[in-house]
Amino acid sequence: MKKIMLVFGTRPEAIKMAPLVKAFQQKKDKFETIVCVTGQHRKMLDQVLKLFNIRPDYDLNIMRQGQDLYDITARVLTGMRGVLQEAKPDIVLVHGDTTTSTASALAAFYQQIPVGHVEAGLRTHNIYSPWPEEMNTLLKQLDTELMSAGYETTPLAEQNSRKLVLITGHRRENFGDGFIQICRAIKTLAKQYAEVDFVYPMHLNPNVRKPIHEIFGNAYLPNLFFIEPLEYLPFVYLMEKSTLVLTDSGGIQEEAPGLGKPVLVMRDTTERPEALDAGTVKLVGTDYARIVTEVSYLLDDNTYYNRMSQAVNPYGDGTASQRIVQTIEKVI
Repeated sequence: MKKIMLVFGTRPEAIKMAPLVKAFQQKKDKFETIVCVTGQHRKMLDQVLKLFNIRPDYDLNIMRQGQDLYDITARVLTGMRGVLQEAKPDIVLVHGDTTTSTASALAAFYQQIPVGHVEAGLRTHNIYSPWPEEMNTLLKQLDTELMSAGYETTPLAEQNSRKLVLITGHRRENFGDGFIQICRAIKTLAKQYAEVDFVYPMHLNPNVRKPIHEIFGNAYLPNLFFIEPLEYLPFVYLMEKSTLVLTDSGGIQEEAPGLGKPVLVMRDTTERPEALDAGTVKLVGTDYARIVTEVSYLLDDNTYYNRMSQAVNPYGDGTASQRIVQTIEKVI
C-alpha cells in the first residue's frame, strides 16, 4: 500500500486540499492517507479542518507572534525533516504558492521523496508580484516531479435587497501605502454610494488592520461593515449574495466567477491570466482613483456589469481531485 502525504498550512490551501484528502481517503484499499499541517495560519486553518472534519496526523504548529518569512521557512523545513523520517511517504503533495508548500517540497527533496504540486503552473512572470508567492512557485517547479495545473492553459446579505460589495485584502506586496490607498478608496465609495453595503471581513494580520484603524478611526458610516474573518461556508454564502467582489486574493478569482460575480483584483499582476481573457476579473491595482472608478462602473452601468458577471468561468468542472488520484495511481 502506497503512502500519500498531503501538507498544507493556510486556509486557502486547506480549502483546496480538503477534497483531495477526502478522495484519497475513499481509496483505503490502495492508499494510506497522511495529513500534515504546519499551522502557518493557525486560527483560520483550524476553521477549515473542523468544517471538513479533517484530523491531521501531524501538526507542526509553527505560528508565532511576529513571525516572518525566515521564521516560517526555517520552522517548516526543520519540522518536516522529522515528520518525513517517521512517516516515510511514497509521495508528498503540496498546494499552490505558499511558504509552507515551498519549504515542505524542499524538505521532501532533501530526503529524495517525490513531490506532487497541486495548482501548479500559475505565473505572473514577475518575481516580486505576488511576493513571495511567485518565487515560491518557481522554486517548487525545480524539485517537483508531478504537477497538476488548475486549467488547461495553466446573514447580512439577507436583510434586504441592497447591492453589496464584498472586500478582502491581505497581500504582503500591498502592505503600507497600498493598503492606505485601498482604505481611502473604500471610504470614498461608501460615502458616494449610501444605498450600497460594503462588507470587509478583516484578515488577522496587523499589517492589514493598522491602516484600517488609521483611515477610519472612530468614523461611522452606516453602510460600511468591518467584520471579523468568516469561516469558509459563511464567506461563500456572503460571496453568493454580493453584487461584486473587490479583492487581492488568488482563490477568489476562481471562486467568485463560478457564482457569477465580477471580480476587481487589487494587484498589478495576476497568475490567472485566463480569467482576464475570459472577462471574469479585471486588474485595478491599489491606485485610489482606479479602484473608485472601476467599482463605480460596475455599480452604475448594467451593461458593463452583465458583461463581466455573465462571462464564461474558465476554471474546470469540479472533478480535479478525482483526476489527481487517478494520475497518482498510475505513477507510483
